[in-house]
Amino acid sequence: MRELVFLLEERSAKAMLESLLPRLLQSGTGYRLVHFEGKQDLEKQLVTKIRAYQNQQARFIVLRDQDSHPDCIQLKRRLLDLCAQTTKAERCLVRLACTELETFYLADLQAVETALSVTGLARQQQSKKFRKPDDLGNPSHELRALTRGRYEKVAGSRAIGQHLDLDNERSPSFHNLVAAIRRLEIELIKDEA
Repeated sequence: MRELVFLLEERSAKAMLESLLPRLLQSGTGYRLVHFEGKQDLEKQLVTKIRAYQNQQARFIVLRDQDSHPDCIQLKRRLLDLCAQTTKAERCLVRLACTELETFYLADLQAVETALSVTGLARQQQSKKFRKPDDLGNPSHELRALTRGRYEKVAGSRAIGQHLDLDNERSPSFHNLVAAIRRLEIELIKDEA
C-alpha cells in the first residue's frame, strides 16, 4: 500500500497536515499522522515506532521544530542517526521547521487572514519581518500578536492548513517539507509500477 507516515513533535503539526495533505497528495496515496508529546517524546519513541511499522512500502517523514537549537544541521543529523537505528533508514526523511511551525503560517499571511478572519494581514506580507519568517526568533508569539490572540495552536493550525499556498517559497523550511512530500510520493508511485 502506498503510504506516507509522518512522525510529528506535536498535535498542531498533525492538525495542519490533516488539512494540507488532502490538497497535496494524489488519490491512492494514504498517510498516517503520528504525533508525540513534544520533541523529547518524539526522540525517545522514534526508533521503536519506525521499527514496528508493518507496511514495508511506507515512507517516513520526521517533522520537528528547530526551536532554540543553535545548529539545525546537528539536530537533523541526530534525528537521522535515530532513523539509522531502524532497518528502514533509507525510507526516512527529516524536516525541521525553522524555528517553529508557525513560521509556515507567517510566510503565508493571506492564508492566516482567510482562516482566522483577521482582515489586513495579507498586506503586511511585504514588510521586512514577514518576507523571511524563518529568521524570526519567536514565530508563535509573533502570530498571536499579529492575530490579536485569535491564533490557537491546534485549531488555528487546522484552519490555516486548509489555505496554505503549496507553492509558497517565503519559508524555505515549508517549501522543503512540501518538496519532500511530493518527492516521496513519486518514489512510492514508481515502486508500485
